[in-house]
Amino acid sequence: MGFFAGRVTCLRFKVNGPAPRQFDDEHLARLSDHQAGRQRIASADGVETGWTAGEHILDTDFGFEKNIINDTLNFELRVDTEKLPGDLLRAYTAVELKALSKDNPSGFASARQKREAKEIARQRLEQEAKDGRYRKRKCVPVLWDRQTNEVLFGATSLTQVDRLTSLFEQTFGHELECVTAGRRAYQLAELHSLTRSVDDAAPSAFVPNASPDIAWIADDSSRDFIGNEFLLWLWYYTDIESDTLKLLDGSEVTLMLARTLNLECPRGQTGHETITHEGPTRLPEARRAIQSGKLPRKVGLTLVRNSDQYELTLHAETLGVGGAKLPPPDEGADARGKLDDRANQLRELTQTLDLLYDAFGQKRFSGAWQAELEGMQKWLKRGERNAA
Repeated sequence: MGFFAGRVTCLRFKVNGPAPRQFDDEHLARLSDHQAGRQRIASADGVETGWTAGEHILDTDFGFEKNIINDTLNFELRVDTEKLPGDLLRAYTAVELKALSKDNPSGFASARQKREAKEIARQRLEQEAKDGRYRKRKCVPVLWDRQTNEVLFGATSLTQVDRLTSLFEQTFGHELECVTAGRRAYQLAELHSLTRSVDDAAPSAFVPNASPDIAWIADDSSRDFIGNEFLLWLWYYTDIESDTLKLLDGSEVTLMLARTLNLECPRGQTGHETITHEGPTRLPEARRAIQSGKLPRKVGLTLVRNSDQYELTLHAETLGVGGAKLPPPDEGADARGKLDDRANQLRELTQTLDLLYDAFGQKRFSGAWQAELEGMQKWLKRGERNAA
């Protein structure tokens, strides 16, 4: 069910309001009040949204055992979309047009008859659609963690984010803020009194003649390019320094860039590259890409912390997690114990990513960054000579 089985994909959201003292009947009742299928009026684009309880696409039976697990509230966002089939609309239009124009002396349909035929065909389709035959339903898991007061949303695309945030606010009265790379950098910088440095940050010039703008960052106020620099720094650190990094809480994380690597030109001129390999950063084409100024936008990671191993794909600008494989639950635990353990594993994963990102941030937003940047520039130049 949702985040409690299989691999995990998610975006993270901060709840702009106090964390609940506990999840209880009131939260379940609010979910039930906004359950899928209860909405009477669709939005302007014909899409209806509502919550489901997670067992299947029609499940709206919310309960303690199923939906409240180890200080988390678990449910799903269902999105219902009416999409009239275009091929059937064309067929119905052709049938109606033939009937309307059969007695025309010219043998051809008039413009008025064409409009009328199309309108009749559309009305026929809309009448058929009332029984739901053309409705597409999709569910996306949602997890609200009381301990962190964050919401995990089971997607890495921003497509459904507006629907999630709108319905969540209607249901619980709190706004959600997507925790992208820039926003997370600012939150973590507050711990070290470095927020001014985040405000003043501009894209770093890793190679000569680097673009001061990044094509996929449209908003000048956004600092989400920091996520691209973070992934490049991880590449540099594991290549030059070590595959083990000391974290702020005293623990260590061992990391490896593995399986997949997506790179793109920040100027929007030389396109993008996707490399699939057990060690993509070791390949010469990957090195040539960053020497030409391309930046990582997505990378596969293997992380080991506190003896637990995680495999995932990390998206640079959103810090979205894709296809994360979590450690298996304790074999000796009962069914409920395994669910509780899974909730703890999710917290450990997000905490590990935050600590790793914070380790980068402490360099990126301090006086140590200039020396670190020069080291990365030399690293790239040295690679050029090796490639030659």
